[in-house]
Amino acid sequence: MLTVSDLNQYYGGSHILRDLSLEVPLGQVTTLLGRNGVGKTTLLKCLMGLVPARTGSIVFDGRDIAQLPTHARVKAGIGYVPQGREIFPRLTVEENLLMGLATQPGGTKIPARIFEMFPVLKQMQGRRGGDLSGGQQQQLAIGRALAAAPKLLILDEPTEGIQPSIIKDVERAIRALAAQGDMAILLVEQYYDFARSLSDHYLVMERGVIVKRGAGADMDGDGVRELLSV
Repeated sequence: MLTVSDLNQYYGGSHILRDLSLEVPLGQVTTLLGRNGVGKTTLLKCLMGLVPARTGSIVFDGRDIAQLPTHARVKAGIGYVPQGREIFPRLTVEENLLMGLATQPGGTKIPARIFEMFPVLKQMQGRRGGDLSGGQQQQLAIGRALAAAPKLLILDEPTEGIQPSIIKDVERAIRALAAQGDMAILLVEQYYDFARSLSDHYLVMERGVIVKRGAGADMDGDGVRELLSV
């Protein structure tokens, strides 16, 4: 579904992404791990067109999208849940979810599966997003991304700052989405146990380079936890 080849990106004189290549297959969870500051979020922003890639290709669903603006990438079928959630705090839960339908035909309803995955959003449709707990806001951010029926869902540290019970809810939702087989999932995560439980494939990033990759089932044996703690 997504193939990134020889991607390079700079901030000023700093070379952030260095000939980076990866693949994200359909119907599976690909997890990207790495310590703070290695370029994970920069990579996601390049994938979304929020920062420009200097060189390299980003092929999504058979099409090179490296020169497309962000809104065109979303319309093409990429859903993005940014670090920090970035929901609209003054809009209601329902209005936040409707914002996720911006690329869909007029009159499109909020997909029922969002409320099935996260029942609390149905109960709180009239409440302002800023009044939700951190975990509920995370569910809302995922729901907003899912509203557009993406072919690729990108999640940037969805467990950050949320309570364990909601981490379990998010884990179940990601697992269910992957099991449907019609979506590719790229998960950036620092919480090792969460990443390991969901990964079909893993990637470890250091200084803008993928230094290790393999099957999710092999993460313990491959010493991934140790790589992250060095």
